[in-house]
Amino acid sequence: MDKKIITNVVLILLTTAGNCWAGCCTRSPELLCEEKIKADPVDAILKQLNQKTRELKSYQCRIENLFRQPLAEDEYSETLRKGVLYYQKADKKSKLRLNLKTLKQDDEKEQKYIEHYIFNGDWLSKVDYKFEGVWLTHIDYQIKAVECHQLAEPNDPNAPADTFELVSRNFPIIGFSKTEDLKKEFEIKLVEEKGKKAKDFTHLHLKVKPDSVYKDDYTSMDFWIDKKLGLPAKIVALSIEGDIRQIKLLKPKVNKGIDKKIFQIKIPKGFAKPQITPLKKRSRQ
Repeated sequence: MDKKIITNVVLILLTTAGNCWAGCCTRSPELLCEEKIKADPVDAILKQLNQKTRELKSYQCRIENLFRQPLAEDEYSETLRKGVLYYQKADKKSKLRLNLKTLKQDDEKEQKYIEHYIFNGDWLSKVDYKFEGVWLTHIDYQIKAVECHQLAEPNDPNAPADTFELVSRNFPIIGFSKTEDLKKEFEIKLVEEKGKKAKDFTHLHLKVKPDSVYKDDYTSMDFWIDKKLGLPAKIVALSIEGDIRQIKLLKPKVNKGIDKKIFQIKIPKGFAKPQITPLKKRSRQ
């Protein structure tokens, strides 16, 4: 074989190999090569989570919210709330409703205790107020009261783009919105699970960074992702006071559609007139 031809073939092979080693097999830019996944598996997990949340149009699940507060050494109190969560997104707008139905404190018997939280709901009741911007409505069936809090002004460029982001300020339900920013807020490590959990869930440990938006509320969170759905399944958050909040998202229904009546707000009979707090009034308090 001609010496010049051999030299050219060698150069081509070396160039191809060098590109693959340096660029991690650039023929498939959307896929991470095996070496890169081993080097930083968190990036691949967050990328998949981000893709799944972007595809989310509706979501419904049972929710269990356990709050554990330390009292003394080896002693603590527990409050367990159960209910249903509904979420829907369309035309870059989203709505969310959390219907809490029961309450159980420590070893006491579980009892009926109804509270509803509605973000960006549709009002059916006649109210002498025009709801503009982003609002949270809280309906408390125990004291027959309705409270409406404005969270953002109309056309506010700094307003959260998604209701899951709003919810995360009161409940540590993370991973459904702005997943691309999780590494900005947390130091994230993959935790190796064993047994059935390893097969069904991916476990991440999130340490709150000093400049995180969560720094005044939490020190760390543990976060489980359902491998089959690619969406959050459980969050355990440790507060700066040492309290623990555990949230389980059970029997999820993804992109199955939700009746629009779910997000309608109607004042039940016998309830007092809603207490309305615009954002400007809240800022003065």
